Amino acid sequence: MHSRYNGYSFPLRDTVKREKVHFHNRYGIQLCGDLYLPKDAQGKIPAVAVSGPFGAVKEQCSGLYAEELAARGFAALAFDPSFTGESGGEVRNVASPDINTEDFSAAVDFLSTRDFIDPERVGILGICGWGGMALNAAAMDTRIKATVTSTMYDMTRVTARGYFDADDNADARYRTRCALNAQRTEDYKNDTYARAGGVVDPLPEDAPFFVKDYYDYYKTERGYTERSLNSNEGWNVTSSLSFLNMPILRYTNEIRSAVLVIHGDKAHSCYFSKDAFADMVRGNPCTDNKELLLIPGAVHTDLYDRKDIIPFEKIQQFFQTYLK
Repeated sequence: MHSRYNGYSFPLRDTVKREKVHFHNRYGIQLCGDLYLPKDAQGKIPAVAVSGPFGAVKEQCSGLYAEELAARGFAALAFDPSFTGESGGEVRNVASPDINTEDFSAAVDFLSTRDFIDPERVGILGICGWGGMALNAAAMDTRIKATVTSTMYDMTRVTARGYFDADDNADARYRTRCALNAQRTEDYKNDTYARAGGVVDPLPEDAPFFVKDYYDYYKTERGYTERSLNSNEGWNVTSSLSFLNMPILRYTNEIRSAVLVIHGDKAHSCYFSKDAFADMVRGNPCTDNKELLLIPGAVHTDLYDRKDIIPFEKIQQFFQTYLK
């Protein structure tokens, strides 16, 4: 199977131009992104860095979001996180709550130093697992003036507690640690890293709905791309080790900048956004610029690429309001 539009899962419209760019993060890892610009742009314009979903690449829905934002007047940078896609970093196919948060700030570094971008008007947008990273970045990086999360996952929570916190106990975490550390020994012995496998294929008849939902995006023409981890062999098995005891959303209630949290109300993952939003506004003196938007009837991957469902008008208005 090949992705549909010259390696991308979406078309590029005539009013938008796309160029490949490279930049580095604070750890010296070179990141690769696609910078989308409106062809008729004049003067200094606002910018948004976009990444996600967790296990996806810039040729999938982060690029789709960035292309749409560029058509609406923004400079938009869709980038591959460290260790994935065309970005650097060895070993491949690993995620890090620290380094992947840093990746958003590195994108802000790059955007803030372009002569056609206003450094006082830079925002970020994180999809799925990178929604959690985006909130973590917003809590750390005061240059980020506005943040949007879409169909957000808190990867540290789901790794440490299981779905719906069903495994939120010391024994369950201990079993996970034992399995992952045994895999570490095997990987070192074999001088290779076992992969966890992407989205299950073929799809079992009794697969839960959210697995079918992922399959419909990552394993079909709709969203498949060659570099996507989820479309192919997945993350390294041991990738999730650091997510077990590094919660990323500890200081979100100290975010002073604007945040818009978007989720489908029928998504299996909706509780991540509801809880993260509640935590973010609890005790936070800056709540007037925070909003939770639930999309009626939408499931998790609807917000990956369903342009009739993704509230791009709302996202545009939000960024125009707070990137000014």
